[in-house]
Amino acid sequence: MVTNIITTTWKGKMQFESTNPSGETFLINAAAENGGEGAGLRPKALMLSALAGCSGLDVASLIEKMKLDVDDFKIETIANLTEEHPKVYDAVSVEYHFYGSNLNETKLQRAVDLSVEKYCGVMEMFRQFAKMEIKTIFHHHN
Repeated sequence: MVTNIITTTWKGKMQFESTNPSGETFLINAAAENGGEGAGLRPKALMLSALAGCSGLDVASLIEKMKLDVDDFKIETIANLTEEHPKVYDAVSVEYHFYGSNLNETKLQRAVDLSVEKYCGVMEMFRQFAKMEIKTIFHHHN
């Protein structure tokens, strides 16, 4: 069994510093309307980065394995936040955008499907509380 242990330390006002198993740290802060100021990432938005990062690493690894030709690849996560406290994401759309002049749509779609359906643990966690919508968009250029 693997246990992830993360230490998140208060740095004063609305700022925290959080560790990562990689040895890197990052800052978390509240929005200005909640007394936050300056440097720091918003906690709920970080969940969307975690989702995109988790799935993106799967897809990048499959692009490599399948030797696919991709110039650029980005993931847009569009999340709906409920009105009442505790505010949660109840619907999340994940858009996979691939850019290139020689995109193999079938194989890239397969890579996305494998991540979404089989490999991505963060996606599976999101499914427990949000309605997930997945889109793959191919941008062909010469």
